[in-house]
Amino acid sequence: METHTKETVTSEESDTERAPQKPVRRESTGPQTIEYVIYFLFGALDILLVFRFVLRLLGAGTGSSFVNFIYNLSAAFIWPFQGIFSSTVAPGAETVSVFEPATLIAIIVYAVVAWGIVKLISISAGERQE
Repeated sequence: METHTKETVTSEESDTERAPQKPVRRESTGPQTIEYVIYFLFGALDILLVFRFVLRLLGAGTGSSFVNFIYNLSAAFIWPFQGIFSSTVAPGAETVSVFEPATLIAIIVYAVVAWGIVKLISISAGERQE
């Protein structure tokens, strides 16, 4: 023989009486704001370098002002990593594809540097490390 129990939930307020909840807006602290800015700047730099890598890999011609802008703007950021590995050039029928390892190394190094700076800021701000 089965017995069924019915539970009733009582509430002091009905659904129609509840006021809509406003989303809670949290303000970031000074160190958090600095961390966000660092991640933004280094993220923008990494995106620029990814553009350069893809354009070089696909053999984008320097006849385009956009391609020249990307190459010129990113050249200073990959300069320290030039010569670690040699670039591979694959001539095609119409374009020359270049695999540029210096750009990949720069992307990785700048991402690690950004992470390191943010960790130093959080340590100096007294945040608990897990």
